[in-house]
Amino acid sequence: MTQPKARDTDAMHRHLRDVERLLARLRLLDTLVHRQRMPHQELVENITHRQNLGRLRRKLDRLHPADIACILEALPVEDRLFVWDLVKVEKDGDILLEVSDAVRATLLGTMDAEEIKAAAETLDADELADLAPDLPPEIMQDVLASLDQEEQEQVRAAMSYPEGTVGALMDFDMVTVREDVTLEVVLRYLRRFETLPDHTDKIFVIDRDERLRGVLTIESLLINDPETEVATVMQSKSIVSFSPDDSADTAANAFERYDLVSAPVLDGAKGVIGRLTVADMVDHIREESEAEILSNAGLREEEDIFAPVIRSVKNRWAWLAVNLVTAFIASRVIDLFEGSIEKLVALAALMPIVAGIGGNAGNQTITMIVRAIAMGQVQPSALWRLLRKELAVALINGIVWGGVVGVAAWLLYGNYELGLVMTAAMTLNLLLAATAGVVIPLIRQRLGRDPALGSSVLITALTDSGGFFIFLGLATLFLL
Repeated sequence: MTQPKARDTDAMHRHLRDVERLLARLRLLDTLVHRQRMPHQELVENITHRQNLGRLRRKLDRLHPADIACILEALPVEDRLFVWDLVKVEKDGDILLEVSDAVRATLLGTMDAEEIKAAAETLDADELADLAPDLPPEIMQDVLASLDQEEQEQVRAAMSYPEGTVGALMDFDMVTVREDVTLEVVLRYLRRFETLPDHTDKIFVIDRDERLRGVLTIESLLINDPETEVATVMQSKSIVSFSPDDSADTAANAFERYDLVSAPVLDGAKGVIGRLTVADMVDHIREESEAEILSNAGLREEEDIFAPVIRSVKNRWAWLAVNLVTAFIASRVIDLFEGSIEKLVALAALMPIVAGIGGNAGNQTITMIVRAIAMGQVQPSALWRLLRKELAVALINGIVWGGVVGVAAWLLYGNYELGLVMTAAMTLNLLLAATAGVVIPLIRQRLGRDPALGSSVLITALTDSGGFFIFLGLATLFLL
């Protein structure tokens, strides 16, 4: 399963290298021709420049919008905007959907109102709803005015649902039929389409009030007698469907559990108002995964890697400030035991081991808990049960690995009491790490906050300060 992904990644890197090479060649040849002195200098420069631009345009024309989006994200701002100007207008809307929010803002900032409007008008209703928050309100109004009544209602409906719900992700492009027609009629109906909606693995069967009666799979449509009625071969039981107010995370779990390709979205009266596809779910899972990675590192939002320095500083400063405070606290803990460290220098060499192992164990616990919360497997009510389990794991690990490190300290420094203190300190710090790893994300969830936000920063700070205090405190009590 990993080979196609690896090939796709290699192809993407190859496309990026090709574009970078063409850009470098364009700049080099322009510089060389400009330096030379020859008859008709300006004409030669124009011809050479147009030839090189043509090569770059042809390369971009052959690429999928998603590939161009990846290339734009990987280019410095100056090159990014240069390439963006060379992209065909009909691809602009799809590319704007694919790029990250930070890069999208950069691209939109270079476009005038007519260009933005033209790009937006190429998108479907659900795609337009995704892009709408980044568009100027007056342009969005013009785009809505250019749509027919049904499309306007679809866009407004998609925009009315909060982010992270099924309604914000659903697609309005779907195929519906009645149950009292034959499969031959359905086939003739499908042949009228130029293309079927993406990821069409089933057709929704509805009644005259557009309420869902069942689903007709493409497989059933193709293998059964064309004279058979839809009602005879459709599935009417155990249909996985969603409400527009359902959590997108819940829907993603259902798509994974039942191996879905598409599923209907129903209103309160069981009317079909849209559908979810596996592509929507993959995009949602990827975005949630990226957001979790950023949150764990204490980043407030996705960042353009070539963003201006000030913007990057603003995105990162908050949790760095927290980290600075916690580091200062850890240094004060060490300072409290300065006399102990002077009397037994081995403490200075061993205390980073206690803190480091505790931080690693805490990050393991907190990563597991945050993932379980994201998968809907853990609720705040499970706090005590999870805490008991993690404390048991920490206790066993502390005794085993603390014992190993304690024996090593005994052999290195010839002091069995130091080994015992090392074992006890590591066990206690692992217990502290397990407690924090369970309690921090679950309490943040109970308070309605992101369980992952800054979790690694908090756990590292706690195990550093706690580890130093436990180890140096025990050493002071029992060794000095």
